[in-house]
Amino acid sequence: MDDIDRKIIGALAADSRRALADIGATVGLSPSAVNERIRRLAASGAIRRFTVDADPAALGRGVLAFIWVLLAEGADEAAFRAFAAGHPAVAECHHVTGAWSYLVKVHVASLADLEALLAALKAERFVGRSETILALSPVVDGPYRPKEKR
Repeated sequence: MDDIDRKIIGALAADSRRALADIGATVGLSPSAVNERIRRLAASGAIRRFTVDADPAALGRGVLAFIWVLLAEGADEAAFRAFAAGHPAVAECHHVTGAWSYLVKVHVASLADLEALLAALKAERFVGRSETILALSPVVDGPYRPKEKR
């Protein structure tokens, strides 16, 4: 991956609907050359998907919380991962180092929905211990943004 690839990824991260000709003008390539690089970046896995960045609050899920999870002794880790991957409130789930097993990012409509999610985790006997943190307001919230070289 070179600097042009990074600039193309940055342009797509900012606006995935941006025209190939516009990106090409920015990086000094023809639209067909930009298209070929995007195809190659997607095939290599550098670009994982093209998506819409929807506002959870506009979709009725305005409560953002982070849940630190320590799996219970003997918990089925594969089942926990499947639960997290399949639950509609779970936006991200990361296996982490340190005192916790996972960090889970969730978007829910209400605190009652958050309690229901926590109850479901406990009912499945995944949780040995957890700590939930409510986000008050975002400072930086958005997709990956490659840093420009200075």
